[in-house]
Amino acid sequence: MTDQALLLVFDETVTRAGVDRWLRHLESAGAPTQIYQLGAGHVLPVSTMDSAGTVDAVAAARPDLPVPTRRVPREGQAWLGRRELRPGGTQVSLGPVTIGDGSVAVIAGPCAVENPEQMNATAELVAAHGAVALRGGAFKPRTSPHAFQGLGFSGLELLVEARKRTGLPFVTEVVDAEHVKRLAEVVDGFQIGARNMQNFALLSAVGQSGLPVVLKRGFGCTVEETLAAGEYLLLEGNDQVMLCERGIRTFEPSARFTLDLTAVALWKQRTHLPVIVDPSHSGGRPELVEPLSLAAVAAGADALLIDVHVQPEQALCDGNQALRPEQFAGLMERLAGAAAGLGRRLGGGH
Repeated sequence: MTDQALLLVFDETVTRAGVDRWLRHLESAGAPTQIYQLGAGHVLPVSTMDSAGTVDAVAAARPDLPVPTRRVPREGQAWLGRRELRPGGTQVSLGPVTIGDGSVAVIAGPCAVENPEQMNATAELVAAHGAVALRGGAFKPRTSPHAFQGLGFSGLELLVEARKRTGLPFVTEVVDAEHVKRLAEVVDGFQIGARNMQNFALLSAVGQSGLPVVLKRGFGCTVEETLAAGEYLLLEGNDQVMLCERGIRTFEPSARFTLDLTAVALWKQRTHLPVIVDPSHSGGRPELVEPLSLAAVAAGADALLIDVHVQPEQALCDGNQALRPEQFAGLMERLAGAAAGLGRRLGGGH
């Protein structure tokens, strides 16, 4: 009999007590394993044979044990995010918004929170034109230490005020594991930036918060490395994870980065997690945001993360890539038509 490594997947209809009975059975059969939480469900990675290679522990399961929802061969280094565990995909709840339900959600706002007037005006603008959530960085890790680093916790207060004015939930970047608990008290979701994608202590701390997470792909990281980074979040029992393609660094100098739509298509095939595209950081120029956004929707992206600023020429961070109010309004109209043409809708359940 051939030894096989499996993932036994139990959805929310199987109680924890039932899963624990499976755990005891496997251990008594000499097939020690671990138990992982995946949202309201559980996953048991197990070798079907004991250490002597003589007992098929799964085949020898007693009839009183609950039947696993599915059995998936255990392959690779990122298990919990694999599409086979949840063929229908995972839906992420960002405040009242649902991402991953088949619609196209737009998260929009300034790259960085700068002052009350800028934040409130931009928030009201994107809300009026159909965005379902706000983006805005209170903390900004920058390549140069002389560049604007964000307003910190005072910027967080401005995001909270913008949420009160518009009713839109917001995501903001976290750069320090020590900030997670304080931020978790007020934010609707976290963003882990490209530079921190492999900051494993930060990933674990954010995973423990249980809040939604936008995980940006590092600009020098592969598709599989991004899935592995997402696994750190999933291992903490947090399934509210969204993978974000924001462009990779290539030899091509005509755009800020190269948007990798292949990654979007691959993630949609390989993982049950929603996939977001950031056309603003990838293209680096306003005139590229619309074509890249439309292409992302066609590739299957669940959401878009778009930089918008009421006065980009005065922005303290990435103003040269932010959309002006009239540009954002036009983009939203064309996105609605593109989504409809693909049998989808613009919204996100707001």
